Amino acid sequence: MAKAKKRSRLILTAATILLVGGALTAAFWPKPTMVDMGAVTVGTLRMTIDEEGRTRVRDAYIVSTPVAGQLQRVTVQPGDPVVRGETIVAHMRPTNPAALDVRTREQAQAAVTAAQAALRVARADLNAALANRDLADTELARTQQLVARDISSEAALDRARQSARVAQASVDTAEAAIVMREAEIANAQALLIGFDDRGLAAALGNGSDDIPLFAPADGRILRVIQQSETTLPAGAPVMEIGNITNDLEVVVDLLSTDAVQVAPGDRVVIADWGGLAELAGEVIRVDPFGITRFSALGVEEQRVNAVIAFTSPPEDYAGLGHGFRVETQIIVWQAEETLIVPASALFRSGDAWAVFVVNNGVAQQRTITIGPNNGIAAQVLDGLAVGDTVILYPSSGLSEGMRVAARVIN
Repeated sequence: MAKAKKRSRLILTAATILLVGGALTAAFWPKPTMVDMGAVTVGTLRMTIDEEGRTRVRDAYIVSTPVAGQLQRVTVQPGDPVVRGETIVAHMRPTNPAALDVRTREQAQAAVTAAQAALRVARADLNAALANRDLADTELARTQQLVARDISSEAALDRARQSARVAQASVDTAEAAIVMREAEIANAQALLIGFDDRGLAAALGNGSDDIPLFAPADGRILRVIQQSETTLPAGAPVMEIGNITNDLEVVVDLLSTDAVQVAPGDRVVIADWGGLAELAGEVIRVDPFGITRFSALGVEEQRVNAVIAFTSPPEDYAGLGHGFRVETQIIVWQAEETLIVPASALFRSGDAWAVFVVNNGVAQQRTITIGPNNGIAAQVLDGLAVGDTVILYPSSGLSEGMRVAARVIN
């Protein structure tokens, strides 16, 4: 009985020692380092220049006042369709006369009086000319009768005819003088028209002339610059018209260091414009002139405008208008079916690029050769194969031969 108790005590003691030893071994056994992992894949890699852009109508037309005058209230609204040469977008009237001071009015009144007196003189000259013409006609008829009876000579007849023609010319001159004096009276009276003489101006034909302004192009009204009734000088802008359906383009303000990489014909992806799908475009021009501008942080930058044409059908971007914001991605390089590694797995090892490849739970450093890198992924030229697992964001404490495991994100 004593021997059985002793044997049981030994078994329990041994089991306890084994359990404690196993627990200590498990507690102090080295654990694998938790890391993020990614895979080497085959796909399409792009190098893009991402920049914010603005839409604009390529050929926008400014409707301006052709002459100085009074613009009537504009009734059309932005977005209204217009037809070139048919749609009247605004009306104008000649400018109201300026107010006259006392001296100017008295001078104008004196000019009217003088013109009226000159008209009376011209009419008196006409009466005298008519009397001379009648006398010359009578003498011509009498001379013709005398010549017919051989009483007077042909020379006398010629002198009579000359006198008749001179008398008729005097009548014509007097009649022309009357017309000229009447015009002078009208001109002198016009100088008397003031800004409050609307009735007199209308009677003279100077206050009711309507000047219609027609749409210079087909399209829609983009904005109304001057809507209220007011007096404007010649050439003042009234509204802007453009065709947003077929004449819309995008202008991107690029850094000059990015602009040198862009060329006409480069494909463009237009995103974040408000629609569900991305739009396609193409660079049609890069301006050769740079402009100095300041960023939001006050840094001086050289900016260059690049113009992008839509290649997507107009119905795909029907909601866009003039001056809308879009995000553009200009594709400056692209490779199809190429080997790709996440850029976050890359680090420098001396003068070369390297990655940590996971092989059976062990990190192995491998030197690789890469091509273009867009910051998200890089093209692999040598050193990796499809399906290789690489460690993302390798820390400085990670080294060759360390055991690693994938970090699980809950």
